[in-house]
Amino acid sequence: MKRPKRTGWRRIIPTWRMLLGTFVLGVLLLIGLFFLGYSMVKIPAANTFATKQSNVYLYADGSQLARDGEVNRENVDLSQVSVDAQHAVLAAEDRDFYTESAVDPKAMLRAAWNTATGKGTQSGSTITQQYVKNYYLAQEQTVTRKVKEFFISVKLDRTDSKDQILEGYLNTSYFGRNAYGIQAAAQAYYGKDAIDLDPARAAYLAALVNAPSEYDVVAHPENKAAAVARWNYVLDGMVKKGWLSESKRATMKFPMPKEQTVSTGMSGQRGYIVNAVNDYLIKNKIVDSDSLEAGGYRITTTLQKSRQNAFVKAVDDKLMSKLSKNNKVDNYVRAGGASVDPKTGKVVAMYGGIDYVKQYTNGATRGDFQVGSTFKPFVFASAVDNGSTTQSGQTITPNTYYDGTNKRTVQGWPGGAYAPENEDEKSYGQITVRKATDLSVNSVYAQMAVDVGPSKVKQTAVGLGIPADTKDLQPYPSIALGTATASVLDMAEAYATLANHGKHGTYTMVEKITRDGTEDIRLPESKTTQAVSRQAADTTTSVLQSVVDNGTATAAQAAGRPAAGKTGTAEEDTAAWFAGYTPDLSTVVSVMGQDPVTAAHKSLYGALGLERINGGGAPTEIWAQYTKDALKGTTASDFDLDLQAGAETVAPPTQSTATPGTGGQDNGGTTGGNQDNGGTTDGGQDNGGTTGTTTAGTTDGGTTDGSTTAGTTTSGTTTAGTDSGTTTAGTDSGTSTGTTTAGTSTGTTAGTDTGTSTGTTAGDGGGGGFGFVQ
Repeated sequence: MKRPKRTGWRRIIPTWRMLLGTFVLGVLLLIGLFFLGYSMVKIPAANTFATKQSNVYLYADGSQLARDGEVNRENVDLSQVSVDAQHAVLAAEDRDFYTESAVDPKAMLRAAWNTATGKGTQSGSTITQQYVKNYYLAQEQTVTRKVKEFFISVKLDRTDSKDQILEGYLNTSYFGRNAYGIQAAAQAYYGKDAIDLDPARAAYLAALVNAPSEYDVVAHPENKAAAVARWNYVLDGMVKKGWLSESKRATMKFPMPKEQTVSTGMSGQRGYIVNAVNDYLIKNKIVDSDSLEAGGYRITTTLQKSRQNAFVKAVDDKLMSKLSKNNKVDNYVRAGGASVDPKTGKVVAMYGGIDYVKQYTNGATRGDFQVGSTFKPFVFASAVDNGSTTQSGQTITPNTYYDGTNKRTVQGWPGGAYAPENEDEKSYGQITVRKATDLSVNSVYAQMAVDVGPSKVKQTAVGLGIPADTKDLQPYPSIALGTATASVLDMAEAYATLANHGKHGTYTMVEKITRDGTEDIRLPESKTTQAVSRQAADTTTSVLQSVVDNGTATAAQAAGRPAAGKTGTAEEDTAAWFAGYTPDLSTVVSVMGQDPVTAAHKSLYGALGLERINGGGAPTEIWAQYTKDALKGTTASDFDLDLQAGAETVAPPTQSTATPGTGGQDNGGTTGGNQDNGGTTDGGQDNGGTTGTTTAGTTDGGTTDGSTTAGTTTSGTTTAGTDSGTTTAGTDSGTSTGTTTAGTSTGTTAGTDTGTSTGTTAGDGGGGGFGFVQ
C-alpha cells in the first residue's frame, strides 16, 4: 500500500526516520573524525626549555638594564617527591587523576560553558592534558592546539603509566620565582627538597600552580587572603579524598615561605624593575604571562639610567648608610620610591629595596602600608573641585578657618562619633586650612572630609590615580587621615596629576617592545582625562608649597627648586612618607618597617637612633637629594598656577574666635582679628568645648581661648592680634559669664569682658573603628 504524500506544513517537519538517519550519520561522522585525528596526530618530540629564549630589558637610552631567562629546574623521580606533595597537587588540580581517562569531556564542556557565561576562564583540563601542553606543545590558546592536546593525551594515556605522567607534570609545572618543577619550587620557597615537603608546605606549592605570580605572599602581601583561601581548598580536598586526617588538618597553620634567593643577574634594582615591568605588561594585557615565560622579548623601559642611579644613591646616603646592625629596629627598615614625569606619565626611576637578592618584595609597588597624611591633599583638591562648603555654608579655601582641637568630634557625620587624635595630641584652636596642612592637623581634615563628603573624596582620589580597589579606601571621615594602603607608585601617579594641573594620564613603564627582534608589540594609547579642575589642582599645589616653605617638609628646600609636597606617617609609625613634586618631576618616597623573618609590619620607633621617624626626616631628605640630582643641568621653572578665587592672599594662620568646625571667618584673607560690631556668632563647639554667643563686642587686638588639650584650656598672652590668651588694646563692651564643662581655663584679659558665654566640652566620642595616622 502506497503511503500518502505529506502536504502543507507537514512537509517541513522531518520524520522520525530522517531524524534517526541524521543522528546515525552524525555519530558515524564523529567516529570517523576521531579515528582520523587519532591517526594523523603524532606524539611530538619534547618541547624542552634548552631552547628557551631570554627577555632583554633596556633603559630608555637603549643601554641594557637586565636579562632574564635562566631556567631554574631540577627534574626528580616521583619517588623523590613526598607522598604529601603528590596528593596536594592532585587535590589542587585533578582529584580523580588515577581513576579517570586522559581527557574529561564533561569538565571541558563545563569549563567552556562557564567561560562563555562569564563565570571566569577555565581550562577543564586533566593533569594529563596539562602535562601535554607543558611538555610537548606551546602555550597559545588556539583551537588547533587544543585539538592536538586532546589526541596526544589520549595516545599518551595508552603508552605511559599514570605515575610517569604525574612525574612529568610535577617536573614541568611552573610555580613562580622562575622555578620550574616541584623540586625547584621546594627550594625556592622553603629551602627544602621535594621529598621533605609536609602537607602544609606541599599544599601551598600546589596552590601556586593556579596563579604563581598572584599567590606569592612575599612578593604580593596584599594577595595573602586569596592565597590562604586556595591553600585551605587544597587541604580540604586532601581530607575529602582520605589523604589527610581531619585532626592533623585542624592543627595546621599557614606556612609562610621564605624570601626568594635569586641569581646575581637580578641583584640590586634589576629584579624589582623586571618584575614591575612584567606586572605592568600583564596587567595592561600587552603580553600574557605564558608568552613572557616563553621569552624572546626586547623591552625598552621608560626608566632613565642617570635618574635610577641618583635614586639609589640618595637612599643610600640619607638612609641605608645610617643604619646600624647593632640596633634591632634598624633591621626592620625598608624603603620604596617612584618618580614620574607629570607631563608624560612615564616612570623615570624606581627604588624597590636595598637589593632584590636580599629583599624580594618591591617597596615601590607593594600596597600594604598606610599612606598617612600624604592623602590629605586629595581631600582639599576634592573640596575645591566640588565647590564644597563648611557646615555653616562657607566655601572651603586655603584661608578657611577650622577648629584644630585635638580629639574634636566631627560635625555632620551620621555614621557615629569620630574624634581623631592630632599628632602628639596637640590642639591648635582656630587655624586656616593652609596652616592645618603645614602642620598636618587631623581634626581639621577629618571635618573637611565630612564637609566635602567622603564618597566624593574617594572619587577624587581614584580620578587622580589611586586604584579604586585599594585596601581601606573607604568613604568614612578617616579617609582623610590616609588609612588606605596605596603603593608608592600609585601615589606618585596621583601627585603627578596635581603637578600636571589636574590632567591624569595612567603611568607607563614601557617605551617599546618587540619579539624575536622584528615583531612590534602594540602598546595601549595614552589617554589623558581632567581628573579635577585646574583651579582645584593648582590651589592644592599652592597649599603644598606652603608645607615645603613653612611646614613639616622644609627639608625639601634642599632640592633647590620650587617644590610642593606633603609628609605622612602610618599608624604606629610603621611607615613614613614624603610625596612631592616640582613642575617637572613627581616623586614619592616611603620608609617602611617590616620584620625580615615574619614579614609583619613593625614600628620604626628608635630607627636610625632617633626617637621616631617621620615623613619630614629621611623620606624628605631622600626626595630632596634625588630631585636635585635628577634635575641637574635643567632650568628651574616656577609653578604656573591658576588659583581659586581668594587663594592669592594668605590669611593669618590662626584666629582667636570663630565658629568652630565651620570655618569661622572666610573672606579670602581677612586680617586684623576683627569681629563685626554688635554681631552675633554661634560659637558651636570651640577650644576646650566652649560654645556660646557674644553680643555687642568689638575686638581689635584679638581674643583667645588658648590651646586645648584633652579638654583643658591653657591661655597665654595675646598682643595686637597674637593668640596667647591675654588681650591687649582690646575692648569687649558686652558682658560675659560662662560655664566650661570638663575643661579648665586660665588666663588674663587686659580689657573688659562682660559678655555672656555658655558652653560644654565635647567628649571623645571614640574612633568608631577608624585608625589614627598622621
